[in-house]
Amino acid sequence: MTLIDEARAEALYKAMGPATIASGGSAANTIIGAASLGCRAAFIGKLKDDETGAAFAHDIRAANVDFSIHFAKDGPASGRCLVLVTPDGQRTMNTFLGAAQNLSEADVDEDLVKQSAIVYLEGYLWDPPAAKAACVKAAKIAQGAGRRVALTLSDSFCVDRYREEFLGLIRSGSVQIVFANESELHSLYQTGDFDTAAALLRTENILAVVTRSERGSAVVTRDEVLAVPAFPVERVVDTTGAGDLFAAGFLAGLSKNKDLETCARLGALAAAEIIQHIGARPLNDLAQLAAQNGLPV
Repeated sequence: MTLIDEARAEALYKAMGPATIASGGSAANTIIGAASLGCRAAFIGKLKDDETGAAFAHDIRAANVDFSIHFAKDGPASGRCLVLVTPDGQRTMNTFLGAAQNLSEADVDEDLVKQSAIVYLEGYLWDPPAAKAACVKAAKIAQGAGRRVALTLSDSFCVDRYREEFLGLIRSGSVQIVFANESELHSLYQTGDFDTAAALLRTENILAVVTRSERGSAVVTRDEVLAVPAFPVERVVDTTGAGDLFAAGFLAGLSKNKDLETCARLGALAAAEIIQHIGARPLNDLAQLAAQNGLPV
């Protein structure tokens, strides 16, 4: 992912051909996927009082996600991501964070965090200092309330920038669950070898889930590395949101006390749904899809 400013976002959009416009956002995609799997879910984010912000708020609420927000009246526009998808389904993301960069500690609803069994943090938000502070505050509240905190590493370049901070969160016990793809894991431990990185990950006192594209996923604990295959698909259309939806499926299973293999299979199922169409939000009822595949939630 490449971070861009508003002027660059406008220029790229004008240069693009016909586009599909849809709500997104990494953690938002995950939380909507979890809601589609029957979880009670809420989202904390920052939007401006503009057309993009109104559309985002409508879509997330329509997905039965609790989203209480005071729209910003001034400052940057609501964030957007320009995603260029190649014929083989791979994507390049150009992101203008917009109003999201002004997410602050004041936006963190302490009662909401305390009520949540799992609090999910987005690594992308380590770039804006105020948003990072908001995430750290949420983690501290959750930890104090005996809740679990999950962190998605988001992007290998993001890991390069904040490696020591992410490792600090893991080793201090502030984060108990980590999601990463293979590239992000390699960046975290500065090695190109998966087995070496997985062995290092096992020394951390956490539950980690590593997605490996068509090779499925690896659930890593101190005791084991559990390999779980990907769900087969006829054609990959767009890989945007695959990791987000995998996290949704895994967290949904975890919140319902499923075993780790079942959690990973739910993640694989949700990811398989998302890569077969344009956009990072599910078009099908994931709970129904899970039941049809022998994975009732």
